[in-house]
Amino acid sequence: MPARSFLAAVAVACATLLANLPAFAGPGDLVIVTREASFQRSLQEAYVQPFTALTGFPVQQQTWEGGIDALRTQLKSADNDWSLVLVDPDELAVGCSEGLFEKLDWSAIGGKDHYMPLAVSDCGVGALVSNTVLAWDRDKFPVTPTWADFWDVAKYPGKRGLHKGARGNLEIALMADGVAPGDVYKTLATAEGVDRAFRKLDQLKPYILWWTKDDEPAKALASGGVLMTTGPSGSIATRGREEHRNFGLQFAGSLYEVQSWAIVKGSPALKQAQQFLYFTGMPAVEARLLREAGTTGLTKGLNDNLPTDAQAISPSNPASLNNALRTDPGFWRDNGAKLRQRFEAWLDH
Repeated sequence: MPARSFLAAVAVACATLLANLPAFAGPGDLVIVTREASFQRSLQEAYVQPFTALTGFPVQQQTWEGGIDALRTQLKSADNDWSLVLVDPDELAVGCSEGLFEKLDWSAIGGKDHYMPLAVSDCGVGALVSNTVLAWDRDKFPVTPTWADFWDVAKYPGKRGLHKGARGNLEIALMADGVAPGDVYKTLATAEGVDRAFRKLDQLKPYILWWTKDDEPAKALASGGVLMTTGPSGSIATRGREEHRNFGLQFAGSLYEVQSWAIVKGSPALKQAQQFLYFTGMPAVEARLLREAGTTGLTKGLNDNLPTDAQAISPSNPASLNNALRTDPGFWRDNGAKLRQRFEAWLDH
């Protein structure tokens, strides 16, 4: 389906679905909290503006840096005004266990069966798939690389972009060394596996261009500063679309995690938050987020009606998820401190 026809179809579907939303009412503004300002802008276009136009509910957006300590401090403060917050798996688990979030009334937001199993938990509904992929510029490098190719600087000379941190890089190094995705954490749980990952990183160290911010990988690709890079699929796909660049995204062997919406315990805007989740759980509405931010939620059937080129960049497309590795937050909660310390020491040598 051509992009223009697809967007027209989305508009018609949205108009039909919005007319049938359940009517909620409640006091107070709906305050939605996410991390990056760039995602906040995408959310405004994809979700907030049409939601407010339909319901008349005032919505404020705020950003936060993330982290369990910051979450506890904010949500326990007397002047907390957060209603709905986008959290990672660790933040969701802790917030739910400590009673910082409401237990979801699934009947009010479409029902559990409306979502892929990855999206469903007691206190959270999957908002988006955050995926770290291998990315490259097809106009400069016309093959589809693997992690083994990423390491092969003799065959494919050039700089490589990697995030400056242990998490993700150790998993990728093991996959580049031949470890199957399903065996990565079992291998990394051993001293031998950790040594193996760092030996693999040693091979690439002279060729690495480190990045720390999500927009840097796409910039490095666009400037020719790297031949290949890791990076968030959403920001790379969005920049490629905006600048008409032919960036490739390799989802096989990519790393992903589910970020979820959670409703703050005791929020006076509970009903508005439920209606927002109902609204954003519609496939036709979620499709807007793919265009604005290069990412998608986890509503069943979302990817079925996307055009082929959109399916190819959708992180929640089953074809993308089936060959990817889900990041294990429990592993990093238990082992992160010592692995980060070793990574910092490795960087200094």
